[in-house]
Amino acid sequence: MGYARTANPYDFRSLRFVVAGAEPVKAETRRVWMEKFGHRILEGYGVTECAPVLAVNTPMFNRVGTVGRMVPGVHHRLETMAGIEEGGRLQVRGPNVMLGYLRAEKPGVIEAPEMGWYDTGDIVTFDEEGFVAIRGRVKRFAKIAGEMISLAAIDAMVAALRPDAEHVAVAVPDARRGERIILMTTAPDLARAALQAHVRERGVTELMVPAEILRMDELPLLGSGKVDFTKARTIALEMLAARGGGAGEGA
Repeated sequence: MGYARTANPYDFRSLRFVVAGAEPVKAETRRVWMEKFGHRILEGYGVTECAPVLAVNTPMFNRVGTVGRMVPGVHHRLETMAGIEEGGRLQVRGPNVMLGYLRAEKPGVIEAPEMGWYDTGDIVTFDEEGFVAIRGRVKRFAKIAGEMISLAAIDAMVAALRPDAEHVAVAVPDARRGERIILMTTAPDLARAALQAHVRERGVTELMVPAEILRMDELPLLGSGKVDFTKARTIALEMLAARGGGAGEGA
């Protein structure tokens, strides 16, 4: 999106393909690239341990909202996860999968994936034509009243409602329901009522409505520019503790 805002349309005249990974491409980014540069953005997916590409869209086989099809030679299976009705935890095996991890406590010993299967830790779905959609990291799901709710899906939902600000959802312990969702946002005027109305319009579960909203001047970021989810959760817990941890819309 930074290139889209600052580059001249002539700057990218020689590009043949534009491929994006690491995080979902926003609809606005797609629109600007098509209108300004005449390029579709092809989304892909991979992890470092798999050298790294696992799936990618191509000019001939491209489906928006997915990361494409699995690359040839990579086998996959889905592990069923309690509370997740659609999709499962992706495990892969193939020639691109690493030999294993080296642990500091076992110098020189390679800890290989069991039977060659690497657990990505990602919840994904496959459609009837084999296109992969990433639903979120296992670590980025909240278990509320026995149901698994994707924090990444909440991030995307809020971003669609308020693309003018930055948002991140985190899960914190809740004595009654197991966990509850806290939304950290740089939008000073975002209210739960607006989120509830947005959820009803989209026809998704109201469990996706955060229990509380915390206003932030900025979100904590990693060196890569991505949101630091671990630090965000820590900050949220500290802010809640400082206020006594009560539920509400936040200040």
